[in-house]
Amino acid sequence: MSITLAGKTALITGASSGIGAATARTLSEAGANVVLTGRRIEQLESLAESLPNEALAVRLDVTDRASVAAAVAATVEKFGGVDILVNNAGIMLSGMVEGADVEEWTRMVETNLLGSLYLVHETLPSILSRKGAIVQVSSTSGRFARMGGAVYAATKFGVTAFAEALRQEVTSRGVRVITVEPGFTETELTSHITNPAMQDMAKGLAASMRLLRPEDVAEAIRYSVTQPEHVSVSEILIRPTDEV
Repeated sequence: MSITLAGKTALITGASSGIGAATARTLSEAGANVVLTGRRIEQLESLAESLPNEALAVRLDVTDRASVAAAVAATVEKFGGVDILVNNAGIMLSGMVEGADVEEWTRMVETNLLGSLYLVHETLPSILSRKGAIVQVSSTSGRFARMGGAVYAATKFGVTAFAEALRQEVTSRGVRVITVEPGFTETELTSHITNPAMQDMAKGLAASMRLLRPEDVAEAIRYSVTQPEHVSVSEILIRPTDEV
């Protein structure tokens, strides 16, 4: 029998659009209070006003440790603590290794990997005390590296590896760590790509299949965090049926 999210608080990164926004709506509809974080505060505030349960919009740059600390402090002040962390913020700047702009590598590592780690570190005391859950949104690229996505895949492999080591560290204390690995999803992610050839490749792939919707991934997250306390859904790989 699934557990209720009523009275629980979920902090979601990258919540202004895509998977993050869909997850905020899904968890709010399931009864949770939600903290919507990201850089685009206007979108966050608009989403917060539309949700059925109490919501807080907080500007957050996951690459900035002070910003992370401030967002978590605001969450604790408003709701008393964090029960569920959904680490969703990420960017994908696809391109070949040869001739790459290494500043794009830095941005991906800082956002996708280090940002995720900073959020876990800052929220972990609260989540441990509440025997909560940590959801790490990785990617199919966290399992299968492909040409043109070397550094993005490296960050997602890192997210997945960190999640498993963290799971082993905290599972005996009642905290569940869940890795969700979506395949091609209809989000803004590919719009970040600056390489024209890679942008065209992404558009071609998107046109070749029925994409996942953000709501599909959000539902997988809801499923994972509402299982009975003795059940840990540690990993969910979710792909479009048409994705080869």
